[in-house]
Amino acid sequence: MDPMSHPAIALFTSLLAIPSPSGYESLMAAFIRTKLDALGYQAETDATGNVLVRLEGIKSEAPLVCYASHMDEIGVVVQRIDDDGCLHIQPLGGLHAWKLGERPLVILGDRASTIGVASMGGGHGASAAQNIGWDGVHLTTGLARVQLAEMGIRSGSPAVPVRDGRGPVFFGDVQDPLVGAWTFDDRMGVVTLLRLLEWLRANGKRPAAPTIIAFTVQEEVGGAGAKVVARRERPAVFVAIDGCPVLPTIPLALDGRPGIWTHDRVAPYDPRLVRDLLATARLAGTELQPAAYHVSASDASMVFDAGLAQRIACFGHVRENSHGFEVARLSVFDHLLATLATFVTSWAG
Repeated sequence: MDPMSHPAIALFTSLLAIPSPSGYESLMAAFIRTKLDALGYQAETDATGNVLVRLEGIKSEAPLVCYASHMDEIGVVVQRIDDDGCLHIQPLGGLHAWKLGERPLVILGDRASTIGVASMGGGHGASAAQNIGWDGVHLTTGLARVQLAEMGIRSGSPAVPVRDGRGPVFFGDVQDPLVGAWTFDDRMGVVTLLRLLEWLRANGKRPAAPTIIAFTVQEEVGGAGAKVVARRERPAVFVAIDGCPVLPTIPLALDGRPGIWTHDRVAPYDPRLVRDLLATARLAGTELQPAAYHVSASDASMVFDAGLAQRIACFGHVRENSHGFEVARLSVFDHLLATLATFVTSWAG
């Protein structure tokens, strides 16, 4: 099968074309609303920009469960502008300068957008920097300050890598290739929730428990959107569908099995939910790889830390090169969907 015809990859490729830095998710939200409308769901968008779908549970007395994937991506934000159009930048979310590299970015202005190239200086000579920080990075635009101002590009304007060069690319085993792209995070979570909703419709299924499907904003800068949803809706259980990064101390395998978070820098995850999800994955014909993180956080753990949900979980595809040009196994996306669909339709607390 051509990997581009895989339903997860076809949808993911469409999402890669939509810039969605934290705080500027409206284009992504509009695309998701279009997909939800086509599937026949009554979606709503709150004042923060979160997109929600409410689903009745077979067991109405069961605890309310919220499944969430965030729409925002990491990027950069303009800090100041020189007269020659040089833009000094800082990270928006957990992006490192060495991960970004020297590449073209689209800068989103209030009235128009333009291209700038992330520039880090010459590579010749003894003075070539070996460890570039954000103070050594600027965007070269070729425009004067006044021209940028006419576009509404100012301090605070965000920028993300242009569509060309984002991927996806496929390599390795042709029967189950690796997939590479500039940050799956968390477009592939969005893909998974959309595929879940499509699966429920196609198979005439309902969740076991009352359910909210949430596409959230601003996860990369503190989980603001998820906190708004949880504070208003008060779910008893909050489950983030997000990737599981491979780290030197957490050697997860890119073998098609999804991963599940057990701890992160903010909170531990509910051990009963972890056990239930591990068992559900086996019923769905796969396994989840447990991972204990010490530097990461998710919508779920940030919601729990704010006292806005009683029980939390986070699971998703295993990915290498987190917050960069990430790599995952193609089969992991179907295994993730199978696990999620089985859990949603069978778990009621």
